Amino acid sequence: MSTLDTDSRYPPIAEYATVSDCHCMALVSRAGSVDWCCMPRIDDDSLFGRLLDWDKGGFCAISPVEKGYVSTRRYLPGTMMLETRFCTPAGEVMLYDFFAMDEDGLEHPRYDLVRIVDGITGEVELSLDICPRFDYGEIVPRMQRHPSGVYTAIGSNKGLLIHSDVPLKVIEHRDLSATVRVAASRRIRLVLKFQVPELIESAIAHGLPDQAKIDRAFEHTRAWWSDWSARIRAPFEVDFQTLRSAITLKSLTFERTGAIAAAATTSLPESIGGQRNWDYRFSWVRDSLFTVRALHDLGYVREADRFHQFIERSSAGSADELQIMYGVDGKRRLTEIELDWLEGYRRSRPVRIGNRAAKQLQMDIYGELVEMAWEWHANGHQTDPDYWTFLVDVIDTVCERWPDRDHGIWEVRAEPVHYVHSKVMCWAALNRGIMLAKDKQFKAPVERWIKNREELRVAVETRGYDPQRGIFVQAFDSNCLDAALLLLPRVGFIAYDDPRMQRTTDAICIKLDRHGLLVRYDSTDNLPGNEGVFLPCTFWLVTCLARQGQRERAWQYYERALSCANDVGLFSEEFDVDNWSMLGNFPQGLTHVSQITARLALAAIDNHSK
Repeated sequence: MSTLDTDSRYPPIAEYATVSDCHCMALVSRAGSVDWCCMPRIDDDSLFGRLLDWDKGGFCAISPVEKGYVSTRRYLPGTMMLETRFCTPAGEVMLYDFFAMDEDGLEHPRYDLVRIVDGITGEVELSLDICPRFDYGEIVPRMQRHPSGVYTAIGSNKGLLIHSDVPLKVIEHRDLSATVRVAASRRIRLVLKFQVPELIESAIAHGLPDQAKIDRAFEHTRAWWSDWSARIRAPFEVDFQTLRSAITLKSLTFERTGAIAAAATTSLPESIGGQRNWDYRFSWVRDSLFTVRALHDLGYVREADRFHQFIERSSAGSADELQIMYGVDGKRRLTEIELDWLEGYRRSRPVRIGNRAAKQLQMDIYGELVEMAWEWHANGHQTDPDYWTFLVDVIDTVCERWPDRDHGIWEVRAEPVHYVHSKVMCWAALNRGIMLAKDKQFKAPVERWIKNREELRVAVETRGYDPQRGIFVQAFDSNCLDAALLLLPRVGFIAYDDPRMQRTTDAICIKLDRHGLLVRYDSTDNLPGNEGVFLPCTFWLVTCLARQGQRERAWQYYERALSCANDVGLFSEEFDVDNWSMLGNFPQGLTHVSQITARLALAAIDNHSK
């Protein structure tokens, strides 16, 4: 089979939608196939994973037998519950996919992936195929039917309890299959429940979920998500995309700890067939702080408080122990491994789990932490004395380390350099720390902080600035541009309408624009191959232009970036403008949070002009 033929088996990334219970996530294709699912955590080994290897990865599919059907889909309004309508010449059915929420609260996960089919008109013949493959396709679990009618799949330290309204055929002790006709008004139900193998028998003994209980789970889950969504508050009429972004960000949270994952997947490529394939199922401090800030601006306070607690626990309350990312359970060791038995999405290898960048020095996170603490204080919340002790340690570390090189916001896998964005975020840590100490009368070495703050400003405005062009540059003594420079005004280092910032913004539009969307930078990064445009950067540009009063340009870039979402409002990390297709991990939290921030900036300028 040719490479092209093999590639055609993989749906475009945009064909997927996600479901979540704030513990687990799954990707469901437009064809009704669960092609990616990790339980009991978002960063756990996959149970279904043909997203990364069509033959070995495993899947759970419900789709019409008759070819040539038409499928449309949407999320039930205000939820993470997916509704897919299959239309065939013989009739129509509706497929619902969701992770069931427990009636006792979000902190009691059920680990139930529920799939419900409702007959709408006529009679549609459906095929059901359940082919789990554990540990990223390396383990084929043993499938077994029990006298109670439940099916189990067990392998290694993973297990699934499978319950269906319709009889399923066990195929070679590894798969389940059935064909069923669904007429109008008929409902069939399928529940896939995660359980560790040693508790499988006791779970079976407790009894199977009856139809009424599954139907109640549908209604309760819908009510839970609708209630969360209804609490959104914004200085504009909340639009479809902003609400969908907020819900997606919530779905990426890990309820048990308060951590927020960057994306639901690993190793979706930044260029098809390329090697820029990374695991994004961890909690980046920077991205998470962006997220809680945006959710806070939309009226969601609890998420910010939970993440504060997560960072303090995970770092052991010490700046020396602070990493740029953690596992969603707080784990520090995220050893990067290449899974050489997987061919990768559309033959994009290697497939990686873990992330070596966890051990990089990226000094911008110091600024993000202190900036968030200041905003928390400015919004009327108390700063805990123990957390202040942690922040003092962070700011003192900035005084010691800011003259060093780092790997920067883009965690480039090359020798560290003096990134301007990192330096400015160190300045922000000092600046906000000084403001907090003075405002709250906290004990701190303020004079030392002031001295370092001034030295940092001088360094940035001399070595990080090109006087000939009158613009800021990517790194000290460099000529390259970087979209991260668009974030400098956000922390007060420079005003949005300062002529230097306006010139920098214009230069970025000229040098980094690709068909109305921005790439990250124009420097080399020591990695083979190319990448697509980086969608968050375009939204950062929108924010910058809006704050500069360039309303029309801002809206033009915003609409262009918005068009890169798929039909249910999900964004990837990157985008191929030549083939108009998604690239990178999906859904990408940083893109969604940047969309919200840009929309808030546009609302501010629109309200100001009224």
